[in-house]
Amino acid sequence: MTYDNILFSSENGIARLTLNRPDRLNAFNDAMHADIRAALTQVKEDRSIRVLLLTGAGRAFCAGQDLADRAVRPGSEPVDIGGSIERNYKPLVLTLRSLPFPVVCAVNGVAAGAGANVALACDIVVATRSASFIQAFCKIGLIPDAGGTHFLPRLVGSARARGLAMLGDKLSAEQAQAWGLIWKCVDDHEFSATVEALLQQLSAAPTRALAATKRALQLSAGNTLEAQLDVERDLQCEMGYTEDFREGVAAFGDKRSPRFTGK
Repeated sequence: MTYDNILFSSENGIARLTLNRPDRLNAFNDAMHADIRAALTQVKEDRSIRVLLLTGAGRAFCAGQDLADRAVRPGSEPVDIGGSIERNYKPLVLTLRSLPFPVVCAVNGVAAGAGANVALACDIVVATRSASFIQAFCKIGLIPDAGGTHFLPRLVGSARARGLAMLGDKLSAEQAQAWGLIWKCVDDHEFSATVEALLQQLSAAPTRALAATKRALQLSAGNTLEAQLDVERDLQCEMGYTEDFREGVAAFGDKRSPRFTGK
């Protein structure tokens, strides 16, 4: 299947989705959202996929919502932004969070507004040193959306979340790593190789265990310690019945690298 606003491919357990409107810094519009939804439907239906890469074409990751896609002018009719969130951003973020394998976001340039927060919805975020993150909403009279008000305080704490959201300052990738907003910042010339190595590592990992880890970490935010211990018990019970667990133990005993299949 071909798309007009994204690039999509899947091979050897790795799916790659590239936002592809470089002339608009990969800003979201309704057509791009439609392409992303269709590609993610493919991803969910393909049981061979063990990791998804999300990145951008050109010099930006994503500049957020394309304001040219909305007829907003002084004196114009109000725009139903809530409808756009319900139709586009909410399902996108929930899908990325619920996929039963890791989602890697490779931030190759500026990630602004919804673009920044869609990146934060992914499991592991790697950025070039020249990249930056901007909660640009306050500059146009909006609040952070696409999960921003959920992710920011949990990742960087309340004080920093307020500063980022209310001031809209540019945060360098290096500072984002130092604050715990992202996993890693790497030099631009090492970026492609670093991302590829990460994808290869995750595609060879015990996929069901990683999916269970993803689920457990997400549940922990709203659980008491006792409830989370129950989550760990139940998920660990499931993992004990997997072929990957038996292979992992056998490989450890044989002093060899495990050959996980995701089963």
